[in-house]
Amino acid sequence: MIIAGRYSFNRGEEYIQANYPTLLHEIEDIISRINVTACKTKESKEKTMTGRMLFDPKMLNLFFKVEFFQREWKKQKVWCEYPTDFYTPDHRSRAIMKGAFREMDFIKDDVGVEVQFGKYSFMVYNVCAKMTIFNKMGFIKAGVEIVPIKQFADEMKCRPESLTLSSFYGI
Repeated sequence: MIIAGRYSFNRGEEYIQANYPTLLHEIEDIISRINVTACKTKESKEKTMTGRMLFDPKMLNLFFKVEFFQREWKKQKVWCEYPTDFYTPDHRSRAIMKGAFREMDFIKDDVGVEVQFGKYSFMVYNVCAKMTIFNKMGFIKAGVEIVPIKQFADEMKCRPESLTLSSFYGI
């Protein structure tokens, strides 16, 4: 797999290069080791692509997990507490809020990594909200979001060989 694009949010790439060059190299090495050909296993049933072989996002995620965990990156889960101070007396909060959590795919030495091969709308949430939350909680100082470029995403089962690497730096 190759890195086909880079986007630096809030000078993130510069910060990571200056403060965590070894981890950035590790992330780039992990990406280069992902065998995308082995992940082209799903036959499309969509009308416009019937019979076409597509990349399986779940398999891609699994390959990333194996590579990151072998290098001692850890998954981090934090429980969410939703305040109820502003609810009216007539409102009863739903039980669904119990057990809610946020999770960072991989964290190592103050750097967080999110891999997004499914719901691309979450990319902005991951960079602008989730990484900010994990930064404010002291888990990370910078983050990297790995997402497919459009050309790669179009060849995925969910409607990704080339990636965009987005970097985040929290102040």
